[in-house]
Parts: sequence; structure tokens; C-alpha cells
Amino acid sequence: MLKPSTMRRVFHAPDKPLSLVSDDVPKVGDHEILIRVEAAGVNRPDLVQRAGLYPPPPGASPVLGLEVAGEVAEVGHGVARWHVGDKVTALLAGGGYAEYATAHEGAVLPIPAGLSMVEAAALPETVFTVWANVFEGGGLKQGETLLVHGGASGIGTTAIQMAKAYGARVLATAGDAAKAKLCEQLGADRGINYRTEDWEAVVRDLGGADVVLDMVGGPYVQKNLDVLKDQGRIVMIAFLQGPTAQLNLMRMMLKRLTLTGSTLRSRSVEAKARIAAQVERNVWPWIASGRVKPVIDSTFPLTEAEQAHTRLNGGAHAGKVVLTT
Repeated sequence: MLKPSTMRRVFHAPDKPLSLVSDDVPKVGDHEILIRVEAAGVNRPDLVQRAGLYPPPPGASPVLGLEVAGEVAEVGHGVARWHVGDKVTALLAGGGYAEYATAHEGAVLPIPAGLSMVEAAALPETVFTVWANVFEGGGLKQGETLLVHGGASGIGTTAIQMAKAYGARVLATAGDAAKAKLCEQLGADRGINYRTEDWEAVVRDLGGADVVLDMVGGPYVQKNLDVLKDQGRIVMIAFLQGPTAQLNLMRMMLKRLTLTGSTLRSRSVEAKARIAAQVERNVWPWIASGRVKPVIDSTFPLTEAEQAHTRLNGGAHAGKVVLTT
């Protein structure tokens, strides 16, 4: 297929609906590939960027979208592994809500056998995030207990499955009974409906947690400290209830706890390539064996990106929201 000179992409501006515009196909730099996008994952950082609070890193595309799946349309100078026609999925610093997107070769992975383009597009942002935060930042070990907040989210459903495939015990909070049940169907040892149960008391009664993956922040931070076992670790990846918290640090000192956090988007291409290599080595076999599988909530055509954001922002989704071109 010949590469066109123009493409459709989503345009965003604060306080305005998302719209589709025509633009030039992005040029490929050294060690980059051009992907003809067939599906793009929709993630909460996209909503934050749209609101003007999460600018792309210097040099990155200002277009929304952090993960895609599709076919390699062109390769840049120095690219060795990838060739035109390869089916790939990729983590991006931006530019996914479009018919074509560029990706650094190190953040590109082959699509696992048996997965659709929609399923493949739901992988990079969540799998890279979980690996970097739960397994590297949190240092989860086999036999330890992981507490996942937002267990029915894209990140949550992925974290549950990856931790169980690794041999950990998993507890997960969710916003209703159906989502708590979904967490258990995905492998969680206990799904906790935080609207009807005191999740802090439940976790404590179940022996506490060694690692907490938290995207809530605010008042959850102190409760996380309270339910951690000695030498436990909290990894923060988002702050749905705010980035500030009042803490009793004595708890941290007495139990020798670690509170840390990270973002993925701003990491160097070298760091992302290192994570990609770890993901391909460790997680791709779990996907190939069916132990880890992306959970798809809904799909929307690129023309309905606004509806996709409404779905994600409303909080009723379970798993990933994905755009198709």
C-alpha cells in the first residue's frame, strides 16, 4: 500500500469537543518507524492532556494517544528489526489518535499471536506501566500480596492478571459489585466493592499487603500505609482524588515502608526500550499462553473520539476503551 501524504487525526483544544482534521503524515526520524494505525488505546492521561494539564515531552507529537497497533508503513535510518508490513503494537509519547503515527523502534513490539488489532492496541500503556511500577518500582515477589486500586480499569485488569501469572496474591478494589466480581474472574483472590465495604478493614483482615498500586491518591495514601506489611511498598501512578495527602509518617518509619511513584511518558527512549525488552521477555509469554489477556470495554471509530472520552471519563467502563481507524 502506498503511503499517502495526508491523513486524518483528532484535534483537541481545552473546553472544545474533539474533532477530526486533515494533516500531513508525520515524517520518520532516525531509529523510528511509521505505523499505519488500525487501533489506538484511550487512556486517562489523554483526558488530562486534553485539559491542558499534561503536556507532551519536548519533541513529541501534540496529538493525543499513547499506544497503537497497526502495520509498519515505513522505517527510518538505523532501524534493523522492523520491516514494512510487520504487524506491531507500540508505546508512543503522543500521536496515536491518527491514521499514521511514528514510534521509536525500541518501544515497538510484535503483536502476540491470536490477538486482534484492538486487543493489541490495549497493551502497551497498561503493560509497560504495570511492569515498570509493580514489578520494578514495587519489587513484587512471588507469594507476596498486591493490592490494586481501580481493579476494573485498564491498568487494574492488567495488573491483576500479570501479578497472578507471576505467582502473587491479589486484592483489588472496584466501584460496584459487578466490577469487584470481574476482578475475581480475572484472578483476584478478593474483589472489594469500596462503596459497600470498608476496603481498609477487609485488606487488614486478610493479612495486609506487600505492594499497593494506587491511582487514587488523596485520602487513600494514609490508608495504604496503614494496611501495608513491614517493608511494604506503595507505588503511585495517578491521583484521581488529588495529589496531596496528610500523612502520619511514624507508620512509615515503624514498618520501614517505601512510598514512591512514577510517570511513563517522560522517560527516555532508552528507558522505554529497556522496559519493552523486559515486557517481551516476561509478559508476552503470559499473553501467548492466555494467562494475560486485554479486557476491552468498548470500541469507537476515530470519528467518535469524543464519545470514547465520555465513556472513559464517566467511570462506568471496565477494561480498555479503544479507537479504530
